[in-house]
Order: sequence, then structure tokens, then C-alpha cells
Amino acid sequence: MPGTTVAVTLKGSPVTLLGNDVAVGQSAPDCTLVANDLSEFKFSSLKGKKVILSVVPSLDTAVCDLQTKRFNKEAAALGNDVVVLTISMDLPFAQKRWCGAAGVTRVQTLSDYREAAFGKAYGVLIGNPPLLRLLARSIFVVDAKGVLRYKQIVPEVTTEPKYEEVLAALKKI
Repeated sequence: MPGTTVAVTLKGSPVTLLGNDVAVGQSAPDCTLVANDLSEFKFSSLKGKKVILSVVPSLDTAVCDLQTKRFNKEAAALGNDVVVLTISMDLPFAQKRWCGAAGVTRVQTLSDYREAAFGKAYGVLIGNPPLLRLLARSIFVVDAKGVLRYKQIVPEVTTEPKYEEVLAALKKI
């Protein structure tokens, strides 16, 4: 499996990201994830909508909690033509529990636990020995035609993304 060339650290230690190094301007890879009700969810079902893909290592960590709550708050003002998804390796049961406890209703959480299909397709699967099976903190914005318009791989996994850049990129499409 190819690795990406993005320099990322986890608690200061360099990590290798596995998968395809997707580029802005290309079609966003379609993959199948697992929804909180254990149904399969395909990205291609969102054609016609603008999409923010908010990728986190685990909802049970402080920064991931902050990131997902922030996008939940922002989603209220983004309109019905925008979908915000949070993707992690957390099990669907844990995601559902977390959403209920955190009051998150505007962001849909999806799990990549089965095959790491998203992590591999977007080049954000943390692959240092041993394979951590976590996703690197990242944000992708996809337009209504399914084209990747913005990409942010956060250089230090334990820090928050640049929210304002994401929202500005969304406004441009």
C-alpha cells in the first residue's frame, strides 16, 4: 500500500500515513463506511450536496470531541445543501453513544473500522509499526459534483484543525 508524503506527528513522534495521496481537484474517492445503525453508507449517496469530511482518531479523546462539537455547531448555519460527516475508527456503537452524550445532532458519524477503506482511499491511515488502525486528523471539503475542493492534514494529530480555513473553502464552492 502506498504511503503519503505528508509530514505528520502523533505526540511529537513522526507517523507514516498509508493509502492514496488524494489531491484537490480530483474526484473524491467513493468508499463504504458503517453508520451508527450498522447500515452501509456510501459517499456517492451525497452527490448534489457539499460535504465536509471531518476525520478524527477517536471521539473518546478531548481534541476529537472539540472538533466534532465545533462542526456540529457550525453545521446549524451552513444550510441544507451541506452535509458534515465525522469519520473515525470507533465502533458504530461507541459513536452512537458519544453523539447522544454530547448532544451532537447535526453531524453524522461514520465508522471505518471494517476495512479502513476511507483511511486507505484518502491516505490518512496511520501506519507506523505497529499499525495503530487510527485515522490522522484531517478535513476534506467536497463539492456537489463530488470533486475534492479542500484538504487539510493536521501536522500534529493531537491538535485542532484550522476551522476558519475549512469554512472559507466551503464558502468558495
